[in-house]
Amino acid sequence: MAEADLTEELIVEVNGEPLVPDVSGALWWPGERALIFADIHFEKGSSYARRGALLPPYDTRATLERIAQAMERRTPRRVIALGDSFHDGEGASRLDDVELAFLARLTSRAQWLWIAGNHDPAPPPSLGGTVAEEAAIRGLVFRHEPGAFFQMGEIAGHLHPCTTITRRGRSLRRRCFVSDGTRMVLPAFGAYAGGLDLRDPAIASLFPQSFGAYALGQERVYAVKGARKSATECRSAAAPYWRAGRATKP
Repeated sequence: MAEADLTEELIVEVNGEPLVPDVSGALWWPGERALIFADIHFEKGSSYARRGALLPPYDTRATLERIAQAMERRTPRRVIALGDSFHDGEGASRLDDVELAFLARLTSRAQWLWIAGNHDPAPPPSLGGTVAEEAAIRGLVFRHEPGAFFQMGEIAGHLHPCTTITRRGRSLRRRCFVSDGTRMVLPAFGAYAGGLDLRDPAIASLFPQSFGAYALGQERVYAVKGARKSATECRSAAAPYWRAGRATKP
C-alpha cells in the first residue's frame, strides 16, 4: 500500500488546537498524540442482513484493517471513538473470534476511549478501553452528536458529512471534515456509512458564519475550494485543493 505524503498535510485549528485531518478519515491531534474516529459502525453489514438486505459481510474486517493502518502510521498515545462505533446495541455480539482478537489488539495499543453514540450507548467492557458520554481534554470537547447549543472546541460526528467536488470535469462525492475554527464535524469512518451533503441545513446550521471543508482523496486530504471559507484557514499554503461542485442530497 502506498504511504500517504505527510509533508503537505492540512492543519486546521479548532479553538487554538492544531488538528490534522487524516487521509483515512480519522482526525490526528498531534498535541495529545490522539487519533479520533467517528461513526465506525462495526457490523452494519450483518445488521442489514438480518433485515434481508444483501450486503457483503466484510465491512467490520475492512474497517478494523483501516484503523490498524491509521494507528501504525500515527502511533497514537490515545484513541477516541466518537460514538456509533457499532451499528446497533448487539453489534459486538456478532463479531467473530478473529475480529474480537483484532479489536482487542487495537484497544491494547493505546488509551482507548469509547464515546457513547445513539446506536451503541455502551460497548461491552470486554472490548477494552473506557466509556464516557463525552470528554473534555484541554480546549476540546469530544461527543457523538453536535450539541443543540454552541460549545467552543466541540469535536463531533453523527452527521456523516460529504461534499460533491469537480475533478477534471467529473463530479465526485467525497466524505469530508467540516470546521469553522470553533468546532469540527468528522466524516463517518465505517465502510458502509452513508453521507449527508455539507450544505444540508443539519450541517450548515452549525456554522452560521462560514466554514472550511476538507475532502478525503486517495492519498491526501484536499481543501475544497468553493466551500464557504472560515476565517481560520488551513496552515499549509502548498496544500492542494478541489473545487466544490453542485451540492446534491444523499
